[in-house]
Formats: sequence, C-alpha cells, structure tokens
Amino acid sequence: MKIKVKEHYEAVEIELKGNVMGGPETQEFHDLIKKLLSEGKKNIVVNLGGVKFMNSTGLGMLIGAFTSVKNAGGRFVLANATEKIESLLVITKLITIFENFDSVEKALENFRE
Repeated sequence: MKIKVKEHYEAVEIELKGNVMGGPETQEFHDLIKKLLSEGKKNIVVNLGGVKFMNSTGLGMLIGAFTSVKNAGGRFVLANATEKIESLLVITKLITIFENFDSVEKALENFRE
C-alpha cells in the first residue's frame, strides 16, 4: 500500500494505492492520522480509487482512523471506492458508518456546505 497526502483548502486528502492488508503501512497510516489531528487538520477524505484489495485488517485501519477523527471533533469520509471495495463495505454494513462519495471533488464540496 502506498500513501500520498494532498492538502486542499477544505480537507486533507489521503490517497491509498495498492492492497490495504495491514502490515507496517497500518502504523504509518495511524501515525499520519495522529499527526494531522495534532496539527488541527480534522477534515479527512480517504481516496480509495487506487485500492485493488482490502482485507479485515485494512477495514480495521479505516475504522480506527474514523474513530480517532470523530473523537477529535472532525469528519472522516471515503471517496472513489471501487465496486469491489464498495461491496465489501455493504457486506460488512460499514457503508452505514462511513460517508462515501463518488469522487474527491464531491467529498470536498460536502465540507464546504
């Protein structure tokens, strides 16, 4: 999994690419979330457009980040989930927890409202 961060006026976009299956990247993602929150950046969009596969550890990583951001008074949303990832969110009923947008642009618009 590769992690790329882009700062927008409304929110920080975290782009994930490859397979999200835990491992050392999970700690890197967790540390990134902590760093952003400590800097007062509480609106986070996770761009899943480049994610090929995600297992339960990957889902746990997203849930942990969602909880941390929510507890800090922020918003954590998903964007660009592929059909495969979206069906995983539906099966696990996590689609009812995460806000999920068709594109990063739509997610950013939502923060402007």
